[in-house]
Amino acid sequence: MASKSKGAADLPGFFSDLVRCETRLYNALNDRLRDRHGIVTSQYEALRFLRDRPAARVADVAAEFAIGIGASSKIIDRLERRGWVARRPNPADRRSSLVELTGDGARLADAAEATFTEGLAELLAGALDGEAGATVARVMADLRAALERDQVGLPTG
Repeated sequence: MASKSKGAADLPGFFSDLVRCETRLYNALNDRLRDRHGIVTSQYEALRFLRDRPAARVADVAAEFAIGIGASSKIIDRLERRGWVARRPNPADRRSSLVELTGDGARLADAAEATFTEGLAELLAGALDGEAGATVARVMADLRAALERDQVGLPTG
């Protein structure tokens, strides 16, 4: 990241670097997951979320990924058609349903997680080793927490 003057961050440059890194990492992991498991990164992330949050609602998926309810519902529909998730009535609110992984979905989530983690480690090797990696991870976690706390970037529709 370039800086305009000593101590002043080039915020547009930072944004550009951040977005381009995310896009390249996402695409590379997409290719690996598709080749090995027949899924893409967004499906893996949804499966992992549902594995770690049993009985989530579609709205919970939307909130986690900062996407609209309609987009979340479409993701769940695709996973359901493949037999990886199942919906059941929500006893607390009949207007919504709870989404859970099936046995096949849980096995896929676990296998895909190994592929994802291995791929990410390879892609980041050397770039985030040691103290620099810990610092970047901490800064990104803090930034995400602040954005989520302030509800920044939520879909409007």
